[in-house]
Amino acid sequence: MPAQRMTSLLSILPKSVFQPHLLALALSTVLLAACGKSGGSAPAAPPPAEVGVITVAQGDVRLTTELPGRLEASRIAQVRARAAGILQKRLFREGSDVTSGQALFSIDSAPFAALLASAKAGQTRAEANEAQASSLAERYKPLVQANAVSKQEYATAVAAQKVAQADVAVAKANVQTASINLAYTNVTAPISGRIGRTLVTEGALVGQGEATQLAVIQQTNPMYVNFTQSAADVMQLRKSLASGQLKQASGTEAASIRVVLEDGSVYPLPGRLLFSDLSVDQTSGQITLRAEVPNPKGILLPGLYVRVRLEQAQAINAVTLPQQAVMRSGAGDTVMIVDASGKVSPRNIKLGDSQNGRWVVLDGLKNGEQVMVDGFQKLRPGATVKAVPFKPLSATGEKALAPAAAAPVGAASAAPAAAPAAASAAASAK
Repeated sequence: MPAQRMTSLLSILPKSVFQPHLLALALSTVLLAACGKSGGSAPAAPPPAEVGVITVAQGDVRLTTELPGRLEASRIAQVRARAAGILQKRLFREGSDVTSGQALFSIDSAPFAALLASAKAGQTRAEANEAQASSLAERYKPLVQANAVSKQEYATAVAAQKVAQADVAVAKANVQTASINLAYTNVTAPISGRIGRTLVTEGALVGQGEATQLAVIQQTNPMYVNFTQSAADVMQLRKSLASGQLKQASGTEAASIRVVLEDGSVYPLPGRLLFSDLSVDQTSGQITLRAEVPNPKGILLPGLYVRVRLEQAQAINAVTLPQQAVMRSGAGDTVMIVDASGKVSPRNIKLGDSQNGRWVVLDGLKNGEQVMVDGFQKLRPGATVKAVPFKPLSATGEKALAPAAAAPVGAASAAPAAAPAAASAAASAK
């Protein structure tokens, strides 16, 4: 009680009241009244803290994995000189697209033209000899029957005819060989594609002792992308498919893939998986896979490092959650469930892979349950909470309530600081 009120109260009392026992009684009455008044104005209990939640809605979730890969031309051909001589002309523009059969280089053809003419002359001579030998054998045939010539002479004439016929065949082969060698002086493109720089200049002697490489043609539409996946992951996927926990990705027979470029952008055209290698690399424990990607505009280049998003399977009756909703520890993966009365309790779950920054929950949740996503720091022992729909980061980048961070896949799990506190608070609330 303030001093002024006490003074005024004493001033109005009669002097007889100031006897010791009466004064004590009066003061006790005043103090008890003051205490009763102060006890009646106790503060009200605070309202339940608001926490962000997501309502569970199960469904089939496409499971994709992102793997490192490198692009490769679907066809590669080395342009080589198959005829020896001086390179006279280059008939293409470096870096341009060429078609199969297009002339690329010209080699001095004079020596080969002379060889062809000589071969043709030899063929003419052989044909003349064959005609003479055949005529002699035909004349001897009736004469040997009339014993006008001996059988030995007839046999010699027939043998000479066959030798002449063989000489004609050899002469024709020589003409064909000379024609082929002459054609080799006109170097053409073996495949259609984009040709690179010239490796040999005009005036150089090529094809002398070996087939000199002149250029390289690469067919870049479509492109191949070679990538690798851990053998352990492949075996686990096959096990999950066999057990029915996962099912084969729907759609066409070939699995669909997407290419992520070095700048993080996604190539607009999808590709398809061609094959998976039958053996495992003994050094790395990886399995090599190859996919085919259309490249009509030439955006993709051979040798470019990319990442491949491969759709492998579908999780049945699964749920996706923001990573901040999952608390990872050595004891397992846990989420906080908010029931209808506002009580919070931990729940163990089974996680799959991470998809687009969200965890895929394979087991442990039911439709309609509310999973806490943020507001972990607001949990208090024995207190209830008010569940409100979780709001992710806004376009302005404003942060939501401090969440329990999730450890990355494969990392040594260590729950964030808010996770043990949240679990302890929930246990006390129970």
